[in-house]
Amino acid sequence: MNADAVTAPGKRTLAAYLQPKTLMMLVLGFSSGLPFLLVGNTLGYWLRDEGTSLAAIGFLSWVGVAYSLKVLWAPIIDRVAAPFFGRLGRRRGWMAVSQIAVGLAFLAMALLGTAHGLIALGSFALVAAFAAATQDIVIDAWRIESASDPDELGLLSSAYQLGYRIALLATDAVILVVAEHTSWAFSYGLYGALMAVGLAATFLAREPLRADEVIEEKTEEMPLWSRRGLFDAIAGPFIVFFRTHGVLALLMLAAISLYRLPDFVMGPMTNPFYHDIGLSKDLVGTVRASIGLLASLAGIAAGGFAALRFGYERALIAGGILQGVSIAAFALLAAPHPPFALFGTIMGFDSFSTSFAGVALVSYMSSLTSLGYTATQYALLASAYVWLGKILKGLSGTVVETLSASFGLMKAYSLFFVGAGAIGVPALILFALIIREHGRRPAASTG
Repeated sequence: MNADAVTAPGKRTLAAYLQPKTLMMLVLGFSSGLPFLLVGNTLGYWLRDEGTSLAAIGFLSWVGVAYSLKVLWAPIIDRVAAPFFGRLGRRRGWMAVSQIAVGLAFLAMALLGTAHGLIALGSFALVAAFAAATQDIVIDAWRIESASDPDELGLLSSAYQLGYRIALLATDAVILVVAEHTSWAFSYGLYGALMAVGLAATFLAREPLRADEVIEEKTEEMPLWSRRGLFDAIAGPFIVFFRTHGVLALLMLAAISLYRLPDFVMGPMTNPFYHDIGLSKDLVGTVRASIGLLASLAGIAAGGFAALRFGYERALIAGGILQGVSIAAFALLAAPHPPFALFGTIMGFDSFSTSFAGVALVSYMSSLTSLGYTATQYALLASAYVWLGKILKGLSGTVVETLSASFGLMKAYSLFFVGAGAIGVPALILFALIIREHGRRPAASTG
């Protein structure tokens, strides 16, 4: 990390955050974050309100596994123009296609509801998840390729995280208030229509040209459907990644895959937990939209500063510690109608920790990609970050119900949250090893 990067946060002014590119990133971050909880934790709240078992809620959360598989079709996204919207460019064209697909899937879920069975509802949730994962591939590529230097990449990453967190609050807090006073079906229809906000940003954004030049050059030399072109599209990003980072590449992927495991595992049980301890949707939504929003903003700012000031890996270790402690703290709420002050404090701490860890991880993963393979390499890292958590989270309801048979429901929730917080420790150890290895390399080269 160079000196300019360290001093950069202090040089940023309000004008930097109000530049068109940064504002566009904010809106695209919102569009990227909007589907995430609607096919996961918030869907679990809807199902619990309808009397669905915890085990079924946990299993249905497996539709989110789509996010962990996007590396499989990212090479196509990197090299092929989008259908119908190819004139917008490689990145914006796929953004438009995926945003329309997400919006239509949520409208279908609203029309079907739970009356037509969980299989029908889950099928459209799966469509939404695959389309949302595709949207993430191209928005992440647009963010990285649009940045002119590392400092601007940090700025765009912070704007992305801010937009993403606003979307999470909208789908984790505001939607609860809307559902309380209307219905879950109306809420999902409304949020499906909100994907039009991201679609508008897609049409207004500018297509990044640097990566296009590299990709067009590759296409001329090695057409995609030739043997060499197909090999480069599929294997090239991985070969370059492992060649760039050497033996550390596997350690990096392992650390990334374990880092957000606590958050993923506890996620499907959070909203059912609020339901079971007697908190109203109005209360949960209000606290998330007030205390949670302020804490998220503080966490994004602190995470971005820590990443630039102390280095990505050290910021990740700090975020991992905060994340684990905040998740374990939910055990303190496991009693009917817990005190409001305690609920607000834990909610704020969790929002701060999640935002801090999130911006640190996004900045770190963004720094590891190579121009020309941006979408596929970042999809590889993002898939590593979500695949294990997306699989294990499906068992969360079964774990709570199994513990409940021996300890009772509230004690089971307490044990579950403490355990979820603790499973992030291996990632911290791996990042500490990466820091040590990075420290050895300059010494070895100068000796």
